[in-house]
Amino acid sequence: MTNKITKAITGIYGILPADLAIDDLLKRAEAALKGGAKTLQFRDKKQGYKQALKWGKALRELTVQYNAKLMINDSIQLAHDTGADGVHLGKGDIESLTQLRQHAGEGLILGVTCRADAVFGKEALESGADYLSFGAVFPTHSKPEVPVIGLPRLQKAKQLFPAANVVAIGGITLATIPAIKKTGVDAAAVISGLFAAEDIEATARQMLEAWESR
Repeated sequence: MTNKITKAITGIYGILPADLAIDDLLKRAEAALKGGAKTLQFRDKKQGYKQALKWGKALRELTVQYNAKLMINDSIQLAHDTGADGVHLGKGDIESLTQLRQHAGEGLILGVTCRADAVFGKEALESGADYLSFGAVFPTHSKPEVPVIGLPRLQKAKQLFPAANVVAIGGITLATIPAIKKTGVDAAAVISGLFAAEDIEATARQMLEAWESR
């Protein structure tokens, strides 16, 4: 469902920690939304599909209240079934780039993780991806195995795809938001930098202010 919301991902993109209890998940999500986050991503790594569907629908109801986007990690089916705005897929989740848009349908926002692979990014765009994610920009506890690309390579990625919607990810905090924005990318995806904060609402607001002030 993308009615009333454009497909572009901009500003602060909150990726919810995986495998939280439902009450904790919704509490953190709403705090980020109250702070001004306009895109949230739901990841579920351990629960079965039935549980993920229930939680995804609850998040969908919440994001609708705040006129925000809901992205689903890994599962096109779950994105459709929850009524989410889009799906985010990693390279390992994609069997065929050429059939990716066909499987997702035209209604879903389609995001693709590129890490540092510009060739894959070009192929993803040609196959219908709406945004590309590059990173890890900085070392990250969420995925310590992912190579760090740094700010110069992030900036290069945006220069390679000037017309594309580009999202930075990996180790991003309030302190590094200005440097991320300076590279020219369209959005900064944050996980622990936002959701591990003592005051999520205030941190989301500060991140948004830092982003918009540059």
